[in-house]
Amino acid sequence: MERTGGGVSSPPLFCMDSILSGFLRTIPISLEQGLAYGLVALGIVITFRILSFPDLTVDGSFPLGAAVVARLIVEGVPPVYGILLAIIAGFVAGCCTGVLYTKLKINSLLAGILMMTVLYSFNLRIMGKSNIQLLTVDTFLTPLETLPVNRFIPIIAFFLVVSFGVKILTDLFMHTQLGFAMRATGDNEQMIRALGVNTDNTTILGLGISNAFVALSGALVAQDQGFADVGMGIGMIVAGLASIIIGEAILGKHTVQRMTLAALIGSFLYKEIISIGLRLGLAPTDLKLATGIMVILALGIPALKREKEGKLHLRGV
Repeated sequence: MERTGGGVSSPPLFCMDSILSGFLRTIPISLEQGLAYGLVALGIVITFRILSFPDLTVDGSFPLGAAVVARLIVEGVPPVYGILLAIIAGFVAGCCTGVLYTKLKINSLLAGILMMTVLYSFNLRIMGKSNIQLLTVDTFLTPLETLPVNRFIPIIAFFLVVSFGVKILTDLFMHTQLGFAMRATGDNEQMIRALGVNTDNTTILGLGISNAFVALSGALVAQDQGFADVGMGIGMIVAGLASIIIGEAILGKHTVQRMTLAALIGSFLYKEIISIGLRLGLAPTDLKLATGIMVILALGIPALKREKEGKLHLRGV
């Protein structure tokens, strides 16, 4: 403590050096989690941006991937087979939502809610209980975690390869004839249907691919965190949207390549923002509230801005 005049000054409440070093220490964790959850954001890009479909199946397909891989691993099945089956399960779940929407003519939001509700019970059936721990069994990431280097280096490298590999495959697919049909379905369904494209099939396929990505993320996150829980997907759609919005605020959404890259970058930045918020005193119980407010502001402010500009234009200002 420093003496000033006749008294003793109290130490500063915040030391900027320690705060900065604390933020730097959160970067590896945020990068690891951001890349792992980035697959969720990539899946939401396909439904929310490409198909213009508000798919709430995500909250159920994420724990579905975790439940499938966790149950198979504890049963002695090689983790790689568990991951493949988790991807297939996510794809089927997404296709089911698409069938509810296209064939049974159920509202898109309601179709997602119904599938998410069904998956909750389905996930409980798969796991046999609400939680499965994976800390005492070998997972797909175990060989990477036992390397004689800092754990973050191989794990981040793995998630970097997987997430950007999925991004590149998505970019390539969206430039195929089927990918263009899917993009046209989201832009103008009536027009592309008049050209002879079966928009029902493209919608079902898009939802299947999206939820396959989400289930893959759930399968990898469960192995990374060491457990699968039936409630781990709650709020996943909002977190994914927040990641996309943050990324697009930086990169824009003019092309598919930018949208997918924005999803991955936004996922990392979202996790970093959450880490900073926790260090500044944000209660963990308020994370969902903070995320919801972030999405509301990101979606609402541009709309209010456009409305204001329209009124000014009408006035001739």
